[in-house]
Amino acid sequence: MITLEQSKNIVAEFGKEFGSSDKDSGCTAVQVALITTRISNLAPHFAKNKHDYSGNRGLLKLIGQRKRLLSYLSRTDAPKYQALIKKLGLRK
Repeated sequence: MITLEQSKNIVAEFGKEFGSSDKDSGCTAVQVALITTRISNLAPHFAKNKHDYSGNRGLLKLIGQRKRLLSYLSRTDAPKYQALIKKLGLRK
């Protein structure tokens, strides 16, 4: 779970860096960063609880949502997409 403070920090960091205001949480880059943080926070839970199938479904839905947002960003603004995946360390 992301705390409110973490969420505000992510919105401020990615909002400023990727061309919107520091309070714009609707920006695609900010949404991807928030979802990526949520996904990375869920990883230890699934390492311990291998049979949590309903939680796994939620994780897969988050991954799909992030994939759709990244696809949209790559179509509309390729340089911003490249900078975002480099900053988040998503693609190798």
